[in-house]
Amino acid sequence: MNFFLGKNFLITYHDCHIRSVSQTEDRAVKGTMHIARAPDRVAYNLLDSIVDNYKPALEELSLEIAELEQEALANPSKATLNKILQVKKEVLHLRQIIGPQREVLARFARGEFKLIRPHMVPYYRNVYDGLFQIAELAQLYTDSLTGILQVYLNMSSNQTGEVVKLLTLITVITTPLMMVGTWYGMNFQHMPELSWKHGYPVAGGVMAVSTVLTYWYFKKKKWF
Repeated sequence: MNFFLGKNFLITYHDCHIRSVSQTEDRAVKGTMHIARAPDRVAYNLLDSIVDNYKPALEELSLEIAELEQEALANPSKATLNKILQVKKEVLHLRQIIGPQREVLARFARGEFKLIRPHMVPYYRNVYDGLFQIAELAQLYTDSLTGILQVYLNMSSNQTGEVVKLLTLITVITTPLMMVGTWYGMNFQHMPELSWKHGYPVAGGVMAVSTVLTYWYFKKKKWF
């Protein structure tokens, strides 16, 4: 049994239909129009109730998509990606359910069934219009989630690029240190600098100056 849409709106499709049947039963028993005597009116009330029960879930879903968008911009993480994919899956499930319902309701709205009396056809058209709007919202939510997913991927790519950039800068800035250190770390027996009294401080000074100059150059280019 699949949960319905929304982070806090945990209502199943099955429970949604049970609620619609219960509401229609109450109208038939307690109502003054005696809808139970007319099968087409009972069917209308049942279908209208089912469509109405979609609306609270869609409102909850709209809020959740807005939160996901903010989260994808502010703090894109693996948990955010999982949420986006989960909600996208639920919206797809909703569209798969609404599709066949629209086809059936379209036939009701056109008055193709003899059990539907002519004066009831406009009521079925209203229900069909409501379901059509829900289907349009589901398509809009699908497009929004696709856009949010693209934003997440872009933000993640930017974060990865910043990390690579930082590591590259560290490597380049420390290159003079490594070059001088490697040169004096070869330990050849006949090296001119080995007998030089000031060789050690001069080598340290060369490494320090070259490192500072490299840092200054990158700072001037505004690379960080």
